[in-house]
Amino acid sequence: MTLEDQLNEFRRGTVNILTEEELVRKLKQNRPLNVKFGVDPTAPDIHLGHTVPLQKLKQFQDLGHNIQLIIGNYTVMIGDPSGRSETRPPLTREEIENNMETYQKQVFKVLDPKKTPLVYNSLWLEKFSGTDIIKLGSKYTVQQLLQRRDFGERIKQNRPLSVTELLYPLLVGYDSVHLKSDVEIGGTDQLFNFMASREIQKAYEQEPEVIITLPLLEGVDGVKKMSKSFGNAIGVNDDPNDMY
Repeated sequence: MTLEDQLNEFRRGTVNILTEEELVRKLKQNRPLNVKFGVDPTAPDIHLGHTVPLQKLKQFQDLGHNIQLIIGNYTVMIGDPSGRSETRPPLTREEIENNMETYQKQVFKVLDPKKTPLVYNSLWLEKFSGTDIIKLGSKYTVQQLLQRRDFGERIKQNRPLSVTELLYPLLVGYDSVHLKSDVEIGGTDQLFNFMASREIQKAYEQEPEVIITLPLLEGVDGVKKMSKSFGNAIGVNDDPNDMY
């Protein structure tokens, strides 16, 4: 494909590309880009909402780029606070392991298993020492974290906000540093995490990743986004008639 043809393919179905100029510059380097998508194994199945970014990953994959599919088996112990009004309940190690097993099978309904290495962020984050956490924490300010609407609302409403939840965007940002990600793909609800990742990459003297945001599917309640945690999701392994 020509550069313009690739851009048209990547634009299709997206909400935003931050920034398109950066994406063009990376594509002009004539090398496979590292394209990141992270998913935390919070429930046994992936759902139709996940297939939106997975299909965008498939476009990159078909054009010869490297897919970095991260199973967040470390960050799931904190839980993504995006759009949350309260702290997620912690999962046991056994629950995480069981969920990971089904994720590994189900993502290949969309992606090519021969071209999709699964990476687990526990491989590098579990090795973090106290010094490493302090170093990472120094790369981002409390003021930046509190710009996140979810966090600000909880403070206003006097709802609990744990220190580990404040660490979540920093840890997923370090995933991008460790993997030297060029592009990150995800739903619009992940924009804060993605912007934090860009800042953390810059703090570690890396070129920041390009952000591609995609629309969120509503769940079967017709109100909230489709989510395993909200119990309003349609699993990719559900019976076809039930899915319909």
